[in-house]
Amino acid sequence: MTSACFFTTVQLMKDLKDRLISSGIKYLAIEGNIGAGKTTLARLLAGETEARLFLEEVDDNPFVEKFYDDMPGYGFQAQIFFLLNRYRQQLEISQQDLFSELMIADYLFAKDTIYAHAVLGDDELVLYNRLHSMLETKIVKPDLVIYLQATPEVLLHRIRKRGRNFERNVSDDYLSGLNDAFNHFFFHYDDTPLLIINTDTTDFTSSRTQLEDLYARISEKFEGTQYYIPSWEEGGS
Repeated sequence: MTSACFFTTVQLMKDLKDRLISSGIKYLAIEGNIGAGKTTLARLLAGETEARLFLEEVDDNPFVEKFYDDMPGYGFQAQIFFLLNRYRQQLEISQQDLFSELMIADYLFAKDTIYAHAVLGDDELVLYNRLHSMLETKIVKPDLVIYLQATPEVLLHRIRKRGRNFERNVSDDYLSGLNDAFNHFFFHYDDTPLLIINTDTTDFTSSRTQLEDLYARISEKFEGTQYYIPSWEEGGS
C-alpha cells in the first residue's frame, strides 16, 4: 500500500467513526436471520472505524449441532447457553466507555426471544421468559439497530456456501418461519432507531461503492424506522 492510499484509508476510517459519533451512534447492533450477513457487515464496519467488536459465539455452543439434528430435544439447552453467553457479553458492553469508544455487535440481545418462541415448548418458554426478564434489566440499548433481510432461498444459498457442518440440516421451512418471526418482531420494535436493509441483491463484501453508500446512510441521524434504499436506485437519495 502506498503512503497516499494508507492515509486515505486512515482518513476514511476516522471520517466514518466521527460521523457516527456525531450522530449519537456509539453502540450499533446488527440483526437478521441465519445467513443474512450480520457478522460480515459487523466486521466490515468495525474494520472501517476501529470499533470494539462483539460477535455472537455460535461455534462455542456445545448444543448447537445437536439442536439442528433434534430441535425439540436440544432447543432449551442451546437457547439457554446462547442467552447466558449474550448476557455475559452485554455486561462487558455496559462497562465500556460509551463516551469515547465505538462498539459494534452482530446481534441484539432482545431478539433472543425470537428463537426461543420458535423452538421451545410451552413449559420451557415459561422458564426461559422468567430468566430473560431478569437479565434484560441490566442490558444497554444500542443507539442504532440494523436489520438485514433476505429471502429463505438467498439465506440457504449463503448457508450452504459457508459450509458449517452443524447447519447442514437447516431447511427452507425453518428459515421461512424465522423470517416471519423476525419481521413480526421488528414491525413492533420501537426501542431504538431501526434501519432495515434488504440484502438479496446487495454485495457489501465485493463492492466498495455499495459499502460506502451504506456507510453514508448509517451515519445519518434519524428516528423511528427507516428503509435503506441505495442511492443509485429510483427514489434513492
